[in-house]
Amino acid sequence: MEKFYLEKPSIKRKTDAIEYIEEHMDCSSNINGSGKLDFYIKEKTYEKWLSYLEEMKKGIDNFVPSSTYFLIRENDDKIVGMINIRHKLNDALLIHGGHIGYGIRPKERMKGYNKINLYLGLIKCKNLGIKKVLLTAYDDNIGSVKTILAFDGVLENKIKENDNDVLLGRYWINVEESLESKKEYQDKIIVKD
Repeated sequence: MEKFYLEKPSIKRKTDAIEYIEEHMDCSSNINGSGKLDFYIKEKTYEKWLSYLEEMKKGIDNFVPSSTYFLIRENDDKIVGMINIRHKLNDALLIHGGHIGYGIRPKERMKGYNKINLYLGLIKCKNLGIKKVLLTAYDDNIGSVKTILAFDGVLENKIKENDNDVLLGRYWINVEESLESKKEYQDKIIVKD
């Protein structure tokens, strides 16, 4: 059985992280939950991204504290996804963004990996003392909406943003209840610090 864990980004994953972003670009796919990795690889360096992540743990400028992780598949030591957890919300994140942004690399999608990613992310949220998390997803992002609903996400409302015709759903998940109801994922994960 495949097992997965979240790993803090480090210099040892530089080549893997660049390949992760390049796969998104090659597939013309949106990049979500990367903690700006795509920007830093295009405009700066991986090493500067690692420094940025350290600053983001404390929160800088107008940004709330956050933590970013790679989702690693144990059997081949591959980055299959990423998750960014915001430790609290500001006014902007309360509308768009929420506590969690996540994504799976294009060639690994539709295998249920983002549910494992979210399960591990909810464990991190629980450890941070976050009781309810907000996730947002556009209606046309079917995979993300299905993932949120699978974890008992409750739709608060849908909003129209600017000129975008696609509505943005705002969903709340009770962390403790969701983790309790999704215990089947415990066989698929390894919890690391």
